[in-house]
Amino acid sequence: MKRVIVVGAGAAGLAAAVRLRHAGYDVALYEKEPQVGGKMSRIVGDGFTFDVGPTIVMMPALYREVFELAGRNPDDYIPLQKVEPLMEISFGPGERVRLSNDLSDLTATLEGVSEADAQGYFEYLALLYKRFRIAKDNFLQRPFRKPTDFYNPKSLIAGFRLHTLGDAYSSVSRYVSDDRLRKALAFQTLYIGISPYEGPSLYMIIPLIELLYGVWFMPGGMFAMAEGMARLFEELGGELHTSAPVEHIAVEGGRAVGVVAGGELVRADYVVCDADFPYAMENLLADEARGRYTDEKLEGMEYSCSCFILYLGLDKRYPAEAVHSIRFAPDFERNIADIFDDGRFPDDPSFYCYAPCSLDASLAPEGCQTLYVLVPVPPLAEGGPAWGAEEVAAYREQVLDLVERETVYEDVRDHIAFERVFTPNDFAERFNAARGATFGLRPTLRQSNYWRPHNKAEACDNLYFCGSSTHPGAGVPIVLLSARLAAEELLRDDAEAASAEREVAGQVAVVAARGAAAEAAAGGSVAPGGAPGAATRAVPGDAEGGA
Repeated sequence: MKRVIVVGAGAAGLAAAVRLRHAGYDVALYEKEPQVGGKMSRIVGDGFTFDVGPTIVMMPALYREVFELAGRNPDDYIPLQKVEPLMEISFGPGERVRLSNDLSDLTATLEGVSEADAQGYFEYLALLYKRFRIAKDNFLQRPFRKPTDFYNPKSLIAGFRLHTLGDAYSSVSRYVSDDRLRKALAFQTLYIGISPYEGPSLYMIIPLIELLYGVWFMPGGMFAMAEGMARLFEELGGELHTSAPVEHIAVEGGRAVGVVAGGELVRADYVVCDADFPYAMENLLADEARGRYTDEKLEGMEYSCSCFILYLGLDKRYPAEAVHSIRFAPDFERNIADIFDDGRFPDDPSFYCYAPCSLDASLAPEGCQTLYVLVPVPPLAEGGPAWGAEEVAAYREQVLDLVERETVYEDVRDHIAFERVFTPNDFAERFNAARGATFGLRPTLRQSNYWRPHNKAEACDNLYFCGSSTHPGAGVPIVLLSARLAAEELLRDDAEAASAEREVAGQVAVVAARGAAAEAAAGGSVAPGGAPGAATRAVPGDAEGGA
């Protein structure tokens, strides 16, 4: 049985490990943290439980696929319930839009703005669905190894049909005139760490996915997905090592041969790396195995935004109707420019609130609730926020002022019983996220599809990558696709290697058989040096045919 080592037990690493173990490989999974999940882990304290990073379940079929592949019922691992309303969006005190999964409710909301915008909204969704099908079939679900995988007539025509050159906000603006609805459709590019004023219009498929496939909730929080995959992996006989950081990936003769962990070389036939791609290149691989991803190349790449997150355990239950809610800054474009252009904490930040206790009371003590407040912020960079204690305290106050002024949590400061804060430094230190960029490499047009780091290493054999900085990109469903692609690339190479070995073995067998026949024909005589004495005479043409 061939051995595979998976580096990192984030969502992609866990999914890849399950897939490869199910395929019959001896799989060992190494994770530096004491618990699995990576950014999909959890925080527990004083009876409160929080998801660290992802909170929104979209495209549930991709979550379920990992378990179905192994012949298991996903409901035994990750029961799901639909969230309604989809989300509440605030544009200022008393000015809110409630987005629903229900078509009739959504239509009423849109017509309440204007019938023309309702029509434009639905026309735009229909256009997005066409683009989604093109992207799914031609880009999202296929790997890229060599230029001709992308630079061929079929792919180029598909890329042209996607109209990726425009940005998300401008794209929706051609169909919807109300600025609130434009923002409601465009802001989701922040889910993958890119500005809606910069992100290719392709990423407008995110709100389409929300509306068509729904937003779902996992009892126990998103960590249930990581926990479920880890349980399945061990049930399948996988070998899980936590609190086991990998020091580097071992390479011999241009081929990955294992990892060094705890100062010891652990050998394997293949290595799958779920560590953040830029981090892995800078810290886990020798220069000769990095190919074009030199320090200079990585420094010149663009990184997604990061997050400033308040995890608040409250000793009071508030009357929030929506599990997910967004507060938009009045000058949203300025807010986005602060993050992506100026690299500073926004003067007037937008933020996202997640309040899951209305769906799962077990996440907090009786009569209490959790509140997760996320603010998009710049990645770590020279001249940006240093995230010292005084800075963090000031940003906290700024955000809580807005929470109290513009949400139902009007006296939240008086009811904080537990608190934890994450900054970009935490994402860099806890999860090895390069530059503290929560979503990995920014999915600009030049860092997407063929131009994003590939799932199969370019300069090292038997090494594969998955995770948010690799193809096809960030966001849990897409990261699960990256695990599928990495596993499929490994299976393809292993099958080709096995075929080549069989061919060589067959050739050796033919040569041996011919030699034995020649020896028998010569009465068993052996020439000096051990060669059958009459082999070349007994088997005409053997000098050519036995090579």
